[in-house]
Amino acid sequence: MELRYRGFEQKQNTRSYRFDRIENGEPTIQFTITADLALFLKHRIGIQEGPGLCAHKLAADLDHPQGGDHELTDEDLQAYATDRAAAEARKAESRRIGVRRRNPAQAAPGHSPARNVTPGVVLP
Repeated sequence: MELRYRGFEQKQNTRSYRFDRIENGEPTIQFTITADLALFLKHRIGIQEGPGLCAHKLAADLDHPQGGDHELTDEDLQAYATDRAAAEARKAESRRIGVRRRNPAQAAPGHSPARNVTPGVVLP
């Protein structure tokens, strides 16, 4: 299954993102997933992330079919914001640990830890 983003329509503070579901040998089916733009602001999520978030939500909805409309909810955006903050924290921690690992005791033998050059080599 492939989801193809077709654009959006906006009415007031709600965007309706349009997608086609494409499967080999099957007719194309159109879906719409709505999102309240105030939720993007509330969770500090860029509006440009909307199509990707909607595609992810729609794919999950289609994997576990249920009746009703497709909607990007406050819970969906909260979960995304939480996951993003955790990923940023892990990235910051790995950078912090990476800097700590760069100490002279861990330099390769025969190399100057300060400039990573072989001793006795004259640099211009």
